[in-house]
Amino acid sequence: MAPNTEGEAPHNNFDTILVLDFGSQTSHLILRRLRSLGVFAELLPCTTKIAELTWKPKGIVFSGGPASVYDEGSPHVDPAVFDLNVPILGICYGCQEIAWRIDSKNVARGEAREYGHADVNVTKVNSHVDRLFAGLGDSVAAFMSHFDKLISLPKGFVVIAATKNSEFAGIAHEEKPIFGVQFHPELEHTPCGTDLLRNFSVDICGAKPNWKMGDFVQLEIARIRELVGDRALVLGACSGGVDSTVGAALMREAIGDRFKAILIDNGCMRLNECDEVKETLGKHLGINLTVVDAEDLFLSRLEGVSDPEKKRKIIGSTFIDLFEKEAIRIEKEAENTPNSGKVEWFLQGTLYPDVIESLSFRGPSATIKTHHNVGGLPERMMNGQGLRLIEPLRLLFKDEVRAIGRQLGIHESLVNRHPFPGPGIAIRILGDVTKERVDIARKADHIFISMIKEAGLYDEISQAFAGLDTSRSVGVFGDQRVWGYIIILRAVRTKDFMSAEVFNFDNAFLQEISRKICNEVDGVSRVVYDLTSKPPGTIELE
Repeated sequence: MAPNTEGEAPHNNFDTILVLDFGSQTSHLILRRLRSLGVFAELLPCTTKIAELTWKPKGIVFSGGPASVYDEGSPHVDPAVFDLNVPILGICYGCQEIAWRIDSKNVARGEAREYGHADVNVTKVNSHVDRLFAGLGDSVAAFMSHFDKLISLPKGFVVIAATKNSEFAGIAHEEKPIFGVQFHPELEHTPCGTDLLRNFSVDICGAKPNWKMGDFVQLEIARIRELVGDRALVLGACSGGVDSTVGAALMREAIGDRFKAILIDNGCMRLNECDEVKETLGKHLGINLTVVDAEDLFLSRLEGVSDPEKKRKIIGSTFIDLFEKEAIRIEKEAENTPNSGKVEWFLQGTLYPDVIESLSFRGPSATIKTHHNVGGLPERMMNGQGLRLIEPLRLLFKDEVRAIGRQLGIHESLVNRHPFPGPGIAIRILGDVTKERVDIARKADHIFISMIKEAGLYDEISQAFAGLDTSRSVGVFGDQRVWGYIIILRAVRTKDFMSAEVFNFDNAFLQEISRKICNEVDGVSRVVYDLTSKPPGTIELE
């Protein structure tokens, strides 16, 4: 019998709110808010066919989105969603979707855009519809972001909130638990947003707020054991980052020495990275890490490639080529030992932001980038051929993974380590990758991170690194003019890595870093600091 991959999925063990994504850049924040309440939430494209769902949600949220609901080709939900007989909350576009489905004339382009702060006046109806705004008072501050608006009240609905520009800022069905709001409760700029989402998920949907990391760990260990079985071996990609480290700790807890940890040195690692990771994992987790030197292979395959998506695809494919070779070696070494068996599974520390950013939800979040550990994998793995993927952290955000790491007793230096992308420095070089450019970026990055640590700022920053722009700039060193590379420094603060703000260094500190890099790293003539938040930028340069 095939192992049950669904059996211990969180939505089968915890009351779950389903968020249907219409392409909003803040859809993930709805999940974050709900999970912070102890209510598990999962995100799927708005085009999901309800008949294909293997589980029933306690309630459904329609997210916002950039389209106009009345335009041809705009995304719409499967009508069967309304036959599930579970509560529904539409947010912005999601609210318009509810109204448009009843009568397309209910939604039209507004006369004035409504972006930013708005005072929402709550209307009491003295029926079940009052539950959404229960306990929030007569007026709430909210964040609006829309041009289209409801111009008439859908049949069977009543008004539960209004603003100066939107007389239907909140609506609810008179009999069914279907609600819509034109503002965004998921944003921090809507202070009462968490309370409203609690009213919906706990009080209206009846979801139990019992989503806890401790329960997840035990359920995931049980799921891993069922998936892997008694004999199979698992190969794991370990980079020393918190994601792969927590994944490795979970796997070791589940199957012991049948888990084999591998670090592939693709020639684009940070300074002394491989030696430090091997020592740290062995010392703190008892994991015997095998390091495979593949610098020449990766750099040869990346030669002349400047397109970032092609880089990720090449790196992802090469990683798997090498892991499959390692699987053969491990199987041979395990013959005639208690751990003999076939390497059937490949562990990755994929997180929910990786999944969200790599998949094109039509409706209609365009793919921001392909993560090497999601979209960069060869089709043979995605289709279940050869090594099969096992991703225990796939539905978690970074802060949830760190919470698991602490629960598993992983050392704080590993739990709080800044993320490092699988492709490494290759995607921190704007242009094609050469050994010289990797060495320059590596040295600059080491200086930047070392100075941040010395200043006591490392734990205040979520991620920091130095990248390299292959466009060159004229510099003057002594009496000589040089034609050197540009180093780009990046440092951000974020809770979930789906959005991020630039870390504000003191200018004198940045000048000190710039001087040190220019003086000590040959080939550099200029250092700049990236002031772009996410969005519109991504955290990594490529």
